[in-house]
Amino acid sequence: MKYLLTFPVVLLFPFLLNAQLEEKVYMENIRSVQLHFKGNQLGFPLIRLHTGEQLELHFDDLDGGIKNYSYTFQLCNADWTPAIISSFDYIRGFTQNRITQYRVSNYALTKYTHYQAEFPDRNMMPTRSGNYLLKVFENGDTSKLLFTKKFLVVEDKSGIRADIQQPFTGGMFRTHQKVMVEVTLNQNLNIPNPHQQIKLVILQNGQWTTSRLIHRPSFVNRNVLQYNNEQELSFPGSKEWRWADLRSFRFLSEKIANARKLPEGYEIFLHPETPRKDLRFNFYRDINGKYTLENTENLNPYLQGDYAIVHFSLIPTPDIQQPGKEVYIFGELTGYRLSPEAKMEYDSEDGLYKASLKLKQGYYDYQYVVADREGNISFEETEGSLWETENDYLILVYYRNLSGRADELIGVRRINSQTGRRSDL
Repeated sequence: MKYLLTFPVVLLFPFLLNAQLEEKVYMENIRSVQLHFKGNQLGFPLIRLHTGEQLELHFDDLDGGIKNYSYTFQLCNADWTPAIISSFDYIRGFTQNRITQYRVSNYALTKYTHYQAEFPDRNMMPTRSGNYLLKVFENGDTSKLLFTKKFLVVEDKSGIRADIQQPFTGGMFRTHQKVMVEVTLNQNLNIPNPHQQIKLVILQNGQWTTSRLIHRPSFVNRNVLQYNNEQELSFPGSKEWRWADLRSFRFLSEKIANARKLPEGYEIFLHPETPRKDLRFNFYRDINGKYTLENTENLNPYLQGDYAIVHFSLIPTPDIQQPGKEVYIFGELTGYRLSPEAKMEYDSEDGLYKASLKLKQGYYDYQYVVADREGNISFEETEGSLWETENDYLILVYYRNLSGRADELIGVRRINSQTGRRSDL
């Protein structure tokens, strides 16, 4: 009997090892999930190893009441496949930690319980650098997942220089931004074969869905690696993100056409919007697709922020209304995913694409994107793309020892397309 039970697990194990893990909210009652650097809602979830830096987790349970929620985290490789390593080899302390900070909402029409946690702490902390997947679950059962979120732990063992350039290729010259990277590795690293041991990942505006994983440098000179392949390193510039100021449901911002207070909650209607493909470049400061929880009437947005059903509408064009194409709302407010609730349906009576999202009071960036049958995302038809657009780029360097079982994160650098200057996180 023992061998019969073991046999199917062995067959499935290689498949599980190759599966890429993703960020996802699994429960409809869980809303407004945020994971960021402590004290900064816009801070990327990244900490340096053995420094005492912490991340901050927030989420709401619209069911209310008090529940037994816990979290753990899993080490992953540069491509977000699970690392073949025991949790005891990368976690010091307990492998699960209960979320003990929670409070019931007040001054809000929508009743919910807000949960928060700060980690790592002395009960549970990572001991290795790399990619980590945070898992939040119920009643100590890791199969009862509420949601997953990605975060990074870095141990600096390399220097990174980067610049933003305009591509030379004619088809990308006016629409894309090229990231030029030079990595200088520490001399004490054992790297006889950098083409196999070093990986480069670049994120635009913190999005894993559009990240680039680059396996081979263009040039190697001892411990200096240069990356300048135009096809791999060029990103569509897009345009500055649209925005919706939902910090108040009583004093309406310019994007709000109408607001109603109903017995079951608020309802917000945004003005119909048009595609921006043919509009000229117009710079204004945005938050690059993210959102912040804020309100203008109360002190604590986490406990006193209310929820509303927010109605979005987009005026269609022939480019969008093509067979096999679907329109979605896109940004951190949808988890950078093509979620069912973010899909816009065409209303033939009003001649508009429409979708509704349940959102907490705050300030939101978003875009409209078009997806094909394979799930490929494009904003060319809805937003357009220009070289001049302001974007943030996060450059990550991964290393694996010849005998290592997981990728280490050994370098991080952030650069902005407007300034072109390197800056520390």
